[in-house]
Amino acid sequence: MAKYNDPLVRGRADPYIYKHTDGYYYFTATYPAYDRICLRKSKTINGLTDAPEREIWHKHEKGIMASHIWAPELHYIDGKWYIYFAAGEDKDIWEIRPYVLECTDADPYEGSWHELGAMKAHRNPTRRNRSNNNIYNGYDQYSFTEFSLDATTFEHRGKRYFIWAEKVHKRFGISNLYIAEMKSPNELKTVQVLLTTPDYDWERVDFWVNEAPAVLKHDGKIFVTFSASATGQMYCMGMLSADEDADLLDPRSWTKKRYPVLKTDPEKKVFGPGHNCFTTGENGETLCILHYRDYSDEYISGDPLNNPDRHAHVLEVQFENGEPVFKL
Repeated sequence: MAKYNDPLVRGRADPYIYKHTDGYYYFTATYPAYDRICLRKSKTINGLTDAPEREIWHKHEKGIMASHIWAPELHYIDGKWYIYFAAGEDKDIWEIRPYVLECTDADPYEGSWHELGAMKAHRNPTRRNRSNNNIYNGYDQYSFTEFSLDATTFEHRGKRYFIWAEKVHKRFGISNLYIAEMKSPNELKTVQVLLTTPDYDWERVDFWVNEAPAVLKHDGKIFVTFSASATGQMYCMGMLSADEDADLLDPRSWTKKRYPVLKTDPEKKVFGPGHNCFTTGENGETLCILHYRDYSDEYISGDPLNNPDRHAHVLEVQFENGEPVFKL
């Protein structure tokens, strides 16, 4: 079994690795300055540690996409590359929404990227100016209208889905996960469906948060891991599951684990594990790529969100009774 560098990449939170058919692993993550999106590529996972990092996009000076450039994910859809990321505005850095970049070149590391703008909600042009339902001026009035981030996408049986985190309302500040079917790489086909809300105590430490979804298919089931609570050592990973034959847009199809599947372990110097993705290792093993700190919150000065010491790590996923198990 391959042995992976620990940490894999220092100072990179919200890591995402995409293994492409060209044999390369592509790595992106939140840049500590929150001002750019970078890529690395390597034939091996360990090679990502020292691989040259190329900046493929920089934040705007004004207007939208001007602050808080967070959690980019790289996806290959219908022969093109897409990066989904979150960004705020210059005049209100917390007006965070999901945006999309596109690259039509074969190599996303060397290729040219251009902006597709904000992710578009579902639009039904036959229904307009009705404030008594969830369609307004033709668009779903709830998707991406509040603080929204951490988008991911996956394909299942000919349909592509989009999962993201969005606050219910600024006044309440509750971050839920929603799912919708996609019409195109930058537009939804359906209205949002609630996937999970912070139900349990471990999802409500300092903030009520469900965010950072990641999708894994295994043994006839679809699993969605997510992160919960504030970004310090209380940050942890939960998990949802659905049968592969179920209607993924029906909330009743999904079951949430009662307790976190991964949390802080001081003895192993793992503090605040979360915001993961999944990829396949060089020997075919399932890998969870995640971030955490190696020291507790008492040594952090100021807001943990502004601390750069969340490093990307590799964790091999085990399976028990058909379900993924995350053992540090």
